[in-house]
Amino acid sequence: MNDMKLLEERIRKDGILKEGNVLKVDNFLNHQMDIELFNEMGKEWKKLFADKNINKVLTIEASGIGIACIVAQYFNVPVVFAKKAQSINIDGVIVSKKYIGPEDHVLIIDDFLANGCALQGLIQLVEDAGATVEGIGIAIEKGFQQGGEIIRNKGIKLESLAIVDGMNPETGEIIFRKQKQSY
Repeated sequence: MNDMKLLEERIRKDGILKEGNVLKVDNFLNHQMDIELFNEMGKEWKKLFADKNINKVLTIEASGIGIACIVAQYFNVPVVFAKKAQSINIDGVIVSKKYIGPEDHVLIIDDFLANGCALQGLIQLVEDAGATVEGIGIAIEKGFQQGGEIIRNKGIKLESLAIVDGMNPETGEIIFRKQKQSY
């Protein structure tokens, strides 16, 4: 079984659907963390981005940090996490200039992608530092929201391990997009 199917099955088994297209995965992804699952995800992203010259993994506090740390082990690089800026602009994220600079080739990792605002903030931050976004790895993408399309339209390689195209809170059904496998 490939790793994407592993994540999809876990979402089916342990994900909780709430009204308003909310998918709760607190018990394995972002509150309690299943490190064995993260390891499989890390291996998968290492395969997907094997051709990229990555020297930093960047994520956003707080829920992306656990996943990013495991992923970074596969690339043997440090993790930098952006802090959410205390500003009127909710999408504002900040990273010290000491940690991301023009020499950096960055893999952005996060747990969820919905409208893409936080990710666009991270991309902007990398570009402002003169660094290169080599790719983005997302655990769960909500395919029915526009974030993924916006990012892919920028020409950035975006690899989501599970893409949810639909959810029905009444039946508990989650519909996943069929994805081409990388091998």
